[in-house]
Amino acid sequence: MTGLIDARLKELGITLPEPAAAVASYKPYVITGGLLYISGQLPFADGTLITGKLGDRLDVTAGFNAAYYCGIGLIAQMKAALDGDLDRVEKVVKLGGFVASTADFTDQPKVVNGTSDLMQKVFGEKGEHARSAVGVPVLPLDASVEVDAIIAISA
Repeated sequence: MTGLIDARLKELGITLPEPAAAVASYKPYVITGGLLYISGQLPFADGTLITGKLGDRLDVTAGFNAAYYCGIGLIAQMKAALDGDLDRVEKVVKLGGFVASTADFTDQPKVVNGTSDLMQKVFGEKGEHARSAVGVPVLPLDASVEVDAIIAISA
């Protein structure tokens, strides 16, 4: 199925990967009450997980790029949850960004902008959202960034 958002993805040169499967006791997404809740997505670039801590071996640019790939994963999950119809996205309501970082690293908001900027490029005004950007000591699989989302959808 192709629509306005699919056309925008093509225009931006973005090809969505297969959505990540759950790796533990949870669902990749849940739909209830007109909202799509997407579990945390890790940064896979061409199938390779971006690992490491910000403030250690990764800088803000590397973190921004990792967060961008988390956003790609979120959009892939949206497409799967919405039977391929990304035009059903009414609003990206909230993103939760988790950044594996050293104790003295304080640029988590700049890192999570990688996901935020992508949502706004892809969904326009509908991609503007509330957000958290939190530093954590470690993430699953030594991932550098993880981002989850709440999306308002049409029936």
